[in-house]
Amino acid sequence: MAALAYTLAAALGLAAVALGVGGMFGWTWTLAVSWLVPLGGLELALDPLGGFFVALVGAMAVPASVYAMGYAHGSRRGVLAYLVFVGAMAVVPLAANVMTFAIAWELMSLASYFLVLHEREARESADAAWAYAVMTHVGLACLLAGMLLLATWTGSVRFADWRLAAPGLAGPARSLAFALLALGFAGKAGVIPLHVWLPLAHPAAPSHVSALMSGVMIKLGVYGLIRVALDWLGGGPPWWGVAVLLAGAVSAVLGVLYALVDHDLKRLLAFHSIENVGIILIGLGAGMLYHGAGLETLALLGLAAALYHTVNHAAFKVLLFLGAGAVVQATGTRDMERMGGLVKRMPWTAACFLVGSAAIAALPPLNGFVSEWLTFVALLQSAAIARPAINLAFAAGIAGLALTSGLAMACFVKAYGITFLALPRSDAAAGAREAGTAMRAGMLVLALACVALGLGPTVVLPALERVAAPLLGLPAPPPRALGDWLTVNVSGGFASLSTLAIAAALGLALVAPLLGLALAGAGSRRRLYETWGCGRLLQTARMEYTATAFSNPFKRVFDFLYRPVKRLDIEFHPESRFFVQRIEWTNPTRSIFEDWLYRPVLDGLHWAARRARAIQSGSANLYLAYILAALLVLLVLA
Repeated sequence: MAALAYTLAAALGLAAVALGVGGMFGWTWTLAVSWLVPLGGLELALDPLGGFFVALVGAMAVPASVYAMGYAHGSRRGVLAYLVFVGAMAVVPLAANVMTFAIAWELMSLASYFLVLHEREARESADAAWAYAVMTHVGLACLLAGMLLLATWTGSVRFADWRLAAPGLAGPARSLAFALLALGFAGKAGVIPLHVWLPLAHPAAPSHVSALMSGVMIKLGVYGLIRVALDWLGGGPPWWGVAVLLAGAVSAVLGVLYALVDHDLKRLLAFHSIENVGIILIGLGAGMLYHGAGLETLALLGLAAALYHTVNHAAFKVLLFLGAGAVVQATGTRDMERMGGLVKRMPWTAACFLVGSAAIAALPPLNGFVSEWLTFVALLQSAAIARPAINLAFAAGIAGLALTSGLAMACFVKAYGITFLALPRSDAAAGAREAGTAMRAGMLVLALACVALGLGPTVVLPALERVAAPLLGLPAPPPRALGDWLTVNVSGGFASLSTLAIAAALGLALVAPLLGLALAGAGSRRRLYETWGCGRLLQTARMEYTATAFSNPFKRVFDFLYRPVKRLDIEFHPESRFFVQRIEWTNPTRSIFEDWLYRPVLDGLHWAARRARAIQSGSANLYLAYILAALLVLLVLA
């Protein structure tokens, strides 16, 4: 049953890729079945932007489904929910009216909720599923409010009609609709401070589900933001773009900072999803601001950079979650402090995870480097807008992106080094075995995709500009407008990049020392000897650098954010306090968003619930009196 379901999901993914790529290159259509769904009927439409996201869903579903065949055989309910999850995600970008969108969006959310709750007995899964359900339905309420307002003002529930009627709406009305819709989509994307569900739900779900939630599902929030800002409402005042850019900068910096101090491997990756969504929003915000200023070439660059990072993040984040799932399955834990030494026991997983780590850290010539470079290039040309306030927002975006890039590299030095290198820190890590063939195949495909997306920007970027151009009212650029097959030139020669040349230079730098040693006549005989242990004859796992020690300097520097609480527990010998039996020192961090935002809100709701409990007396006569009072009020209002 499970193998058949995952095979069907992979086939659905391949079909989605074919459909989406056709939409990206001009195959557009509309399908309407008025009797199938109330309030407007079922309506689907394919355009270049929808095609891009449909292809993204399909491209990630294929390796994730192949991986799932060897990962674990879930319950019948779980595999059915997985199929619905993949199908609903593919339908969301095709929805062309309110009812179709709401049904697909809710199916996606409910299916992922059941997948997060796959271990009902576990308290962690239950808490994560509850937080996810609350946040996703608060977001849905915002989306429905914004969509119903637009439907009322335009007289139609069809998105195509909104596109035509939006320029005639009053400015405050358009801004209110943008604010409501942006909040709903930002909650699904995990934008700070609406991110609290993400580091709870993603680690709790099975790893192939976590991969799709993090790599694809949250990108549908990005899809919605693009639709709202540049399509349904046709652009808006500058504060829309400033809000998106600054929200992206804050999410990028805080996401990577929280990832740095987390030692749960899957939670660390979840926080990095928040960071990378922030990077995408920086590019989108820049494109919105350039579009509002009439600088369409720069707007195209910013939007293309955002789309490039969208597909790049999907590739390396799905890869990293699948790698983390293989590690968790082999060791039985997500705690990096109990791992180590896995590079010798799981070489295929270690190699694929290394590619993903280098890609997410934006190291050339891999894909993360290309899209972050494009985002920097777009931000650095903000002087073309002669407005100091907007220039200041761009400066904040540049600073945030630069800080994020450096911290992400440090974080994945920790994640890879502590997990895979040195000696095993537990018996489970010492006895780990390599993942199965299906799991390795899924990871290998994604690792190759990270390399291909990094080496092929001259092919990928023109395709993304074909997707972005219609949103800005521009014709599709010619295929070679960005340079030749080797080099990408942007903004009329402002900057150029050749990742193939970088890859060749790096390869030459690796081979040159070997050639030099061979020409010098150096011997090829190897001599094996134990690692230098600083004078110690025997190395143990207790001598290793730990994740806690690695992240402690960052915790000290950014203590205003983490607000760590130092706890020291000493157990003395019962016969004498001069001898210590056990010392336990912890330094946990606290979330300012939970302490300052969500906990006060929850406390207020609990207070209101306790006060409201007084009217629930259990008296039938009193309840009848409530009904009578309500009827009288309705009669007076009528």
